[in-house]
Amino acid sequence: MGLSIHYSGRIKNAASLPLLIEEVKEIVTIYGWKYRIAESSFPGNTLNDQEHLSPIYGISFTPPECETISLTFLSNGVMACSSGIYLFGNSKNATERDYIYRLFAKTQFAGVEVHALIINLFRYLSKKYLSEFKMNDEGEYWETGDEDVLRGKFKEYEALLDNFMLSLETFPVEKGEGLMDYFDRLLEHINRLKRM
Repeated sequence: MGLSIHYSGRIKNAASLPLLIEEVKEIVTIYGWKYRIAESSFPGNTLNDQEHLSPIYGISFTPPECETISLTFLSNGVMACSSGIYLFGNSKNATERDYIYRLFAKTQFAGVEVHALIINLFRYLSKKYLSEFKMNDEGEYWETGDEDVLRGKFKEYEALLDNFMLSLETFPVEKGEGLMDYFDRLLEHINRLKRM
């Protein structure tokens, strides 16, 4: 739970991967963000027609109080999530395998400014290096470019978390009660209050 971004796409061409990595590395170094480089170039500077889940190519970085942002690709140039590969790489289930290609990061605790920086970085990178790029920004900054809208979304998510924490404090789990039983009881209580 928390304000996040969800994204997918592919690299435009294999030869641009080292340039993308170098630019991202320079930018995140300016901010002092940690980064990790996977394979830095595709073999022969070409994309493979076949999908191979290993090795993974690209760079990932982690701003403070933020989940890791991955700009990582499979051998065919499609963006991929290394944790998705780890969890679902051997799955035969199409829905589970789809998680390999869905990259996401929670940015809520990093704050409005960092979220905006990340989105602006994606704006730049998607034009220069990526194709078929899609971004779902729960802060709506990708769609609007409006920091006031982004601040409003951050406030909404903070209020949701605060209300959730308050409900846990004022409606505690009973001794021996399982999580599902607790939520059933909580929802029953909420519905009872709505009827009053």
